[in-house]
Amino acid sequence: MQQHYTLIIVGGGPIGLACALAAQKAGLDYLVLEKGCLTNSLFNYPLNMTFFSTSERLEIGGVPFVSNNPKPTRPEALEYYRRVTVSNHLRIHLQEEVKGVEREGDQYRVYTSQRSYTAVHLVIATGFYDIPNTLDIPGEELPKVVHYYKEAHFYALQKVVVVGASNSSVDAALETWRKGAAVTMVVRKEKIGDRVKYWVKPDIENRIKEGSIKAYFNSTLVAIREKEVDIQTPYGIETIENDYVISLTGYQPNFDFLRRVGIRLSDDALLQPSYNPDTMETNLPNVYLAGVVCGGMNTHVWFIENSRDHADKIVKAIKKKA
Repeated sequence: MQQHYTLIIVGGGPIGLACALAAQKAGLDYLVLEKGCLTNSLFNYPLNMTFFSTSERLEIGGVPFVSNNPKPTRPEALEYYRRVTVSNHLRIHLQEEVKGVEREGDQYRVYTSQRSYTAVHLVIATGFYDIPNTLDIPGEELPKVVHYYKEAHFYALQKVVVVGASNSSVDAALETWRKGAAVTMVVRKEKIGDRVKYWVKPDIENRIKEGSIKAYFNSTLVAIREKEVDIQTPYGIETIENDYVISLTGYQPNFDFLRRVGIRLSDDALLQPSYNPDTMETNLPNVYLAGVVCGGMNTHVWFIENSRDHADKIVKAIKKKA
């Protein structure tokens, strides 16, 4: 089995695949390493999720993305990226996690869960969906608490608390309520988030206004127990009955991995990785970032649609060096 490549791409999501397509088109010897399944983050999205972007803005490598609706769904995206991978015979190893990277002279040794490789260039396109932002409160470790929402039926006829007011939180609240759950939202700010999809925002606001879904604004969840939770509201602690907590307070890149590789992070709360926006090269020579991971804790800066060009920038920089 081949052990050395010109380019190794860490992460088999849409942007990692875009980098592979660009590398293949440029004639570079490359390998994609993905710790889970193909487009692992998209696979873990809610089953019925609809993208905010239109299908043409999710396209990679110039391959058309045909959807039945203006806004494609999770199943359509999974099928699209699978077809792109298969039809282009992209070189990708699935279920092979990168454990570490060491510099060896003018190249890098990449250690995975199965073997090691060497590469002249390295792209890190690991996204941000693997590590949830925790509440760090008593009871968060209970089995009733989840940080990923898949589908609503499991919560039918149960008392559910949804923490957060992002797209994922709103979707979870509406879907579980429509399956018969008694839903309470706990929102840190004074209103539903402005980034919520425009065709969903009026729905959740109307459900809250009519009382179908209870919402505590300017509030935080402070304790979780087997059959109840405590909510810190502007008027004091409220204790309510509860069966399940869906805590959707966002996710973060794997900063520990970036640090171990040697990529500098900013000293502030954003933990912004160091890179050149023209080439995407980090403070490490021949190591590049692509996709959402570029934003640090500010995970609302980069999306599939505005980071697809990272692949072309990186390949252009590699070819220029060659």
